[in-house]
Amino acid sequence: MLFGLPMPMAKAFGLRGEEIGDDRARVRMPPDPAHTNSRGDVHGGAFAVLMDCTLASATRAHAPTRYGVVTIDLSLHFVAPCASDVIATATCERRGRSLCFARGEARNAQGDLLALATGTFKLVERSS
Repeated sequence: MLFGLPMPMAKAFGLRGEEIGDDRARVRMPPDPAHTNSRGDVHGGAFAVLMDCTLASATRAHAPTRYGVVTIDLSLHFVAPCASDVIATATCERRGRSLCFARGEARNAQGDLLALATGTFKLVERSS
């Protein structure tokens, strides 16, 4: 579960939702040797999973279990390598009737910037 919704991909990467609300979300990804590159650092694909889930969570932060989210566009900029916990934060900058725009960043536990991301997401109301 990630902020009240079942998400097998988030479970596979060990994502832990730490905070949601006020158009913001924070998600932690613990290190996992299965998600590293040849140097032992967190793989870019793992960063993509983390940032997609975190930005999407920020877009549904106003009603975390009412909406699912479809990613329309995701852009990542990798800044530095990391081999430890990665903490992502995101903010929903604009929420329309169905499309939302979010931005976020990933940092290590020491606060060093690791990645930046922006994305466009479509809100999809979930059936009860």
